[in-house]
Amino acid sequence: MPKVAVYPGSFDPITNGHLDVIQRASAMFDQVIIACAENTEKHPMFSPKQRLDLVGAATQHLSNVTVDSFQGLLVEYCRRHGATVVVRGLRAVSDFEFEFQMALMNRKLEPKVETIFLMPKDEYTFISSRLVREIAGLGGDVSKFVPAAVQEALKQKLAAP
Repeated sequence: MPKVAVYPGSFDPITNGHLDVIQRASAMFDQVIIACAENTEKHPMFSPKQRLDLVGAATQHLSNVTVDSFQGLLVEYCRRHGATVVVRGLRAVSDFEFEFQMALMNRKLEPKVETIFLMPKDEYTFISSRLVREIAGLGGDVSKFVPAAVQEALKQKLAAP
């Protein structure tokens, strides 16, 4: 039976740090599903379709990675897709407390789904989607932080009236 992992997130937008975690996960699992969360409480810069397209473009070179969207409980999504692992990226110690709580809650809801934490390369630990959006919004160069397609999408989004 193939080992399926889910890497959930808003990916608004996907960054090079996300890509580093995805590449590491793709080397560890038979299939990795990038699950773009549709959270109605958040107001993302990019629509769900735009985020799916950007993540898909950034990961097209990875044959065992697929991109999907989801709403609701992550463990329910994992059940539906036969995933037994949730991948989470940790940039800093400050991420750990929240991620640890989520992992324990997910384990309580579905004991068959395990969470693993992957750290991106040092050069990506400071990158977040929020900072990328902020820098781009202020006219800064984000080319070192995101794939080229994301950089272009940010320019277009921010140029729109």
